[in-house]
Amino acid sequence: MTDDELERALRASRPATAADDGWAGTDDGEEALAAIHLAANAPPASTPVRTLRRVRPFGIGIGLTAAAAAIVAVGLAMPGPTHAPVEGAPPPTPTGSAPVGPASVGPVPQHMTLAAYSTCDAMLSGLRKHTAAHVTADGLDIGGGSYRYGLEKGIAVPAAGAVDDAGSAASAPDHSTTNDQEIGVDEPDLVKTDGRRVVAVSDGVLRVIDAATRKVTGTLDLGMYAGAQDAQLMLDGNRVLVLLGSNSGGIRYPMPVDGYGPRFGPSADGSTFLLVDIAATPTIVSTLHSNAGYVDARLVGGEVRVVAASTPRLTFPVPADDRSSEQQRIAANRKVVESAPLAAWLPTYQTTRGGVATTHTVACDRVSHPAKYTGESMLTVYSFDLAATLDDAEPISIAADGATVYASTSSLYVSSSDGARTQLHRFFVGAAGAPRYVGSGSVPGQLLNSYSMSEYSGALRVVTTEYKTRQVTSVYVLDADSLRRTGSVGGLGRGENLHAVRFLGPLAYVVTFESVDPLFVLDLHDPAHPRQSGELKVTGYSDYLHPTSDGRLLGVGQSVNDQQRVTGLQVSLFDVTDAAHPTRVAKLTRRHTPSETPIDPHAFLYWAATKTAVLPIDSWEPSESGAAVVLHVGTNDLRTVGTIRNPAVNTTDSYDTGIARTLVIGDTIWTMSGSGLQVSDLQSLARRAWVPFS
Repeated sequence: MTDDELERALRASRPATAADDGWAGTDDGEEALAAIHLAANAPPASTPVRTLRRVRPFGIGIGLTAAAAAIVAVGLAMPGPTHAPVEGAPPPTPTGSAPVGPASVGPVPQHMTLAAYSTCDAMLSGLRKHTAAHVTADGLDIGGGSYRYGLEKGIAVPAAGAVDDAGSAASAPDHSTTNDQEIGVDEPDLVKTDGRRVVAVSDGVLRVIDAATRKVTGTLDLGMYAGAQDAQLMLDGNRVLVLLGSNSGGIRYPMPVDGYGPRFGPSADGSTFLLVDIAATPTIVSTLHSNAGYVDARLVGGEVRVVAASTPRLTFPVPADDRSSEQQRIAANRKVVESAPLAAWLPTYQTTRGGVATTHTVACDRVSHPAKYTGESMLTVYSFDLAATLDDAEPISIAADGATVYASTSSLYVSSSDGARTQLHRFFVGAAGAPRYVGSGSVPGQLLNSYSMSEYSGALRVVTTEYKTRQVTSVYVLDADSLRRTGSVGGLGRGENLHAVRFLGPLAYVVTFESVDPLFVLDLHDPAHPRQSGELKVTGYSDYLHPTSDGRLLGVGQSVNDQQRVTGLQVSLFDVTDAAHPTRVAKLTRRHTPSETPIDPHAFLYWAATKTAVLPIDSWEPSESGAAVVLHVGTNDLRTVGTIRNPAVNTTDSYDTGIARTLVIGDTIWTMSGSGLQVSDLQSLARRAWVPFS
C-alpha cells in the first residue's frame, strides 16, 4: 500500500462527526497521519534512525479512535525503530542568543524524526515507491506542471589557475555592504566591496576595480559558462565565489518539450560555482558543476552554504497516439519509475582543480528524508570554505523541494510551497563543515519571500498568506528545534494581498493592501501567545520595510489614487516607538516614477552615518528613467537630495537599463549600471569619476 492509499484509507475509516470535521487537515491531524506513515514504513530494529523527540500524545476524542486503532495495529505488525541519540557534541551557542541546534532539543513530535536510509537499496526502494505514487499521465508534477524528460548536459571544464594567497593589509575606508536581511549573514549579489576594491559582474564579465584609483585592475570572462549573464557573487578576503545558474527564486519556468506545450523541469545545464582568487589577476582556483539547479546561498564567517534542487532524471514514454487512456499512461509512467536506477535521483557534481576533473555522487548515507515526502525532488546543501578549494563540498541531501532560503548565523532554512501549505526544512550551520539536517515542519499558506521567515531566541517566525474564499495573512511562531507551532496570530488583512514583512527583534511588521495600506505591528515576545499590538491604515502601500534610527521604519512602495491606480513611487517614514500606535510622520511621492516590480532589497541602500537612502527609480520621463533618487531621512521628515544618472551606453551585448546597485565608500557614492560604475560625492552628488565596463 502506498502512502497516498494509506492516507485515503485512514481518512475514510474515521467517523465523520461534527466535533472533528476537518481534523485531518489540522496540525494535529497531519501529525497523526505522519506518525502512522512513519510507523508503517519503519525499518527493522537494526536500522539506525536518528530520533530527536518522542511523539506528542494524541488528544482524546471520538474522532481519533480509528486513527489510534490504526496506530496500534501498525505497531503490532511492524518492528519499531531504534531510538538513538544524535551523534556529535552539542554545537556552540552563539553569543547573545538562546541555545540552538540539535543538542538543545527536548521531546520532538514523530513527524520531526530524522530518518537516514539504512542502505542504498532501501533508499532506492523508498524513492521508487514515493515517486511512483505521484506519477501523472504526463510524468511528474513539478512546480505546478508536469515534465516528461529529465535533462542533463555535458560539463564544460575550464583550465584552472594557480592559487595566490597574497593579500593587502591596507586599511579600508568606511564602506557599505550588501543590504542583507540578517546582520552577519551575507547574501549573493551583483557587486561587492571591501572598501579597497569593488568586485562587480555584468554582461558575463567579472571585474575588479581599485577603489582609490577608480581603475579596473582585472577582468575574468565568464562567457564560456551557462548562466554567466545571471551570475552572482560572494566575497571574502581575496576570494570570490561566482554562482552561475538560473536563480529564479525557486520558480521553475515552463519550457516546451517535443510539441507538448509548456512543461516544468530541471535546468538542462544545472549550476556552476567558480572559486576565483583576486589577490592579483583574477584566477580560477577551482570549479564545481552540479546537476542540480542553483536556488540561493549564504555566507557566514568565511563558510558558504549553497542550496541546489534537482528532480529525478527520468524519461517517460511519449504516447504513440491518443487512444491510450489516462490510467494506461499512468501505469506506463510508473513502470519507468519502478525500474529506474538510484542514479536517477542521487545528486551528482564535478569538481575541477589544476586541470583535473573529478565526478562525485552524494553518498546514500548523506541523504535523509522527512517522514512524509514525494520523491519528486532532492534538496542539496553544499558547504565551501572560501580560503580552501571547492574540492570538498561536503554535500548533504534530503528528499524534498526548496524554493526560498533564509539563514541566521546558526541555522539555514529552506522552504517550498504547494499553494496550500509551506514546507520548512532546517539545517544547523553554526559550526564549520557539513551542515546537519535538523528536521522539517509545515505551516498553512505560502510565503511572500525570504523576509517572511525569521529566527529569534529559539523560535522561527513565519508569515504566510492563505488563499481561500478570501486571502488572509497569518503569523506563525514555531519552536526552532522541533519546527512545531507554539502560537499564531491570524486574520490579518482579510481579502488583501501581502506586500511586505519585516521582523525586528521580538516585533514583526506586516503590510497588506487592497484599497488602503494597513501596517500591522505584531508583538512576538511570548512565543506561545503572539498578538497584534497595533495597526495603521494609510494610502498607498509599501513593498519593502527598512529600519533607520530613533524608532523609525522606512517603507518603499507605491502611491495609489482613488481609482486604485498606481501613480508613482512612495516613500513613507513610520514612527513605531509605540507598538500600539504606529504613525506615519512623513511621506514623499514622485509621480510617473513607479517601479514595475517590487524593489529588490539589494538595490536599496541606507547609509546611517549621513542618514542617506538611495533607491533606483524608473520613469516614462527620459530625464529620470534609470536614475537613482537620493533621500535624506530625518527623524520626522523626508527630503529629496537629488538624483544620480549613469551615462547610458549601448553595447553589442546588452542595453544599459539604468542604475541597479549603489555602494558607499568613504565620502563617495558608487552607482552601478550595465555600462559601468559612476563615483559621485556623497554630499553634493557631483560626479567624481566614471569607470566604464567597455
